[in-house]
Amino acid sequence: MQNYKNHIRYYPFHHFVITPLTLVYLIWTIVNVVKALGSGFGVNDQLYHLIGAIILFLLPLLARIYALKNQDRIIRLEMRQRYFELTGTSFREKERKLRLSQIIALRFAGDKELLPLIDRAIKEGMRSKEIKKSIENWQEDRRRV
Repeated sequence: MQNYKNHIRYYPFHHFVITPLTLVYLIWTIVNVVKALGSGFGVNDQLYHLIGAIILFLLPLLARIYALKNQDRIIRLEMRQRYFELTGTSFREKERKLRLSQIIALRFAGDKELLPLIDRAIKEGMRSKEIKKSIENWQEDRRRV
C-alpha cells in the first residue's frame, strides 16, 4: 500500500546508473583538462572532451525535466477531471488559488477527502508536504516518472 512514507519513486537506470556515470565522466574530464592546462599539452583535445562530457551530463537531466513537465501537465488535467466528476463544476477557480506543488500533492487524496482538503489547502496555504501527511485514504500512483 502506497503512503506518504513510501510514495517517492526512483527509476534505477536513470538515478543509479546513467546520471552517476555521466557525472563521473564529467569529473574525470575536468581532471584531464586541469592536467592538460598544467602541462600545456593536449589542451584543445581535452577542452573538446569537456564539451562532450558536459553535453552527456546534461542529456539525462534534460530528459528528466521534459518527463516531469509532461507529468505535471497530465496531473493538472487529471485533477480538473476528478474535480469536475466530483462536483460537476470547473476546477479552474480553485486551481488559480493553488500552487502546482499543492495540486500534485492533492492528487494522492481519495475522492472522499479531496474536496475538503482542497479547501483547507487554499485556506491554510498548506505546503505539499503538509497536504500529503494529512491524507488518510492514499490514492496510489505507481506510474509516475
